[in-house]
Amino acid sequence: MNIAILSRDGALWSCRRLREAAQRRGHRVEVIDPLSCYMSINPRASSVHYKGRRLPHYDAVIPRIGSAITFYGTAVLRQFEMLGSYPLNESVAITRARDKLRSLQLLARRGIDLPVTGFAHSPDDTHDLIEMVGGAPLVVKLVEGTQGIGVVLAETRQAAESVIDAFRGLNAHILVQEYIKEARGRDIRCLVVGDQVVAAIERQAKEGDFRSNLHRGGVARRVEITPQERDVALGAATTLGLDVAGVDILRADRGPLVMEVNASPGLEGIEKVSGVDIASLMIGWIERHARPGFSLKTGG
Repeated sequence: MNIAILSRDGALWSCRRLREAAQRRGHRVEVIDPLSCYMSINPRASSVHYKGRRLPHYDAVIPRIGSAITFYGTAVLRQFEMLGSYPLNESVAITRARDKLRSLQLLARRGIDLPVTGFAHSPDDTHDLIEMVGGAPLVVKLVEGTQGIGVVLAETRQAAESVIDAFRGLNAHILVQEYIKEARGRDIRCLVVGDQVVAAIERQAKEGDFRSNLHRGGVARRVEITPQERDVALGAATTLGLDVAGVDILRADRGPLVMEVNASPGLEGIEKVSGVDIASLMIGWIERHARPGFSLKTGG
C-alpha cells in the first residue's frame, strides 16, 4: 500500500516507528508536513499539493497532528478523506477529542464515568462554580492546555478562587474538576487500537507534583488492567469515533474514571515500558480496513 504520515517532524519517535513498521511490511511510506500542504477544492478534480507537486493517491493516511495545528491539520486530513484515503482516525473524531468540553459532554452522555467537572468562561459566582464540583481541593485547567501545562491543583477554596480569577484574566475558558485524592498522583494510560486495548501503563507523578505526564517528569510501569477498565477505555474511544486512542483513567474508589482521550497518543513511553510493538499493530489495523474505493460513511 501507499501510506502517508501527516506530521510536522518525521524524526519523532512515533513517526519513525510507524514508518519502519510499515516499510517492514512492504508498504511505501511518505511523511508529509500538513502545514506545507495546499488544496484544490473542486467537485470535479479536488487535489492536495505539497511543495510544488500534486500528491498521488494514498491508500491510507496516518494523522500525527499536534494540537497546535488541529484546525489546518484536520482540514488537510479531510481533503485526503474526500479523495478516498483511509484515515487512521477520522478528521471529525480528532476534532471531537481535541475539544475537551465536547469530548467530556459526549462521554457523559454515553454514561462513561468521569471526575465531576465544571466549565465556565467568566463565572459570575466563583463560589458556586467551586461548589458544583464538591469544593476544594480541586483541579483547575485551561481548556487549551496540553501535556499538563495550564493544570493547577488548588488545595483550598481560597487558592481555587485565586487561580480561577487569574485564569479569568487571561480571557480563557476554565475547566474545574474534582480532585481524586485516592489516585495519589497516578493514572492509567490505555492504548486502544481498533477493538482492543493493546497496552497499558501506570504513570506516577514525580515527587511533589500531581500531574503524571511523562513529559513533566513522571515515571511509568507496565500494569494489568481490570475488565471494567478495559471496557471503559474501549467505550471512550468508540464514543469519540477513534480507531487509535490513548485513554487516561484514574482509579477512584467508585471505579475507573476517564480523565482524557488523546487522539494522537505518543508511542515512545508506552512501547518502551510495555514492550508491545504498537506501531505494527496500527499498521495491521490499516491493512485490514483500507480497501480500494474507500469512502467515509459519515460526512463532515
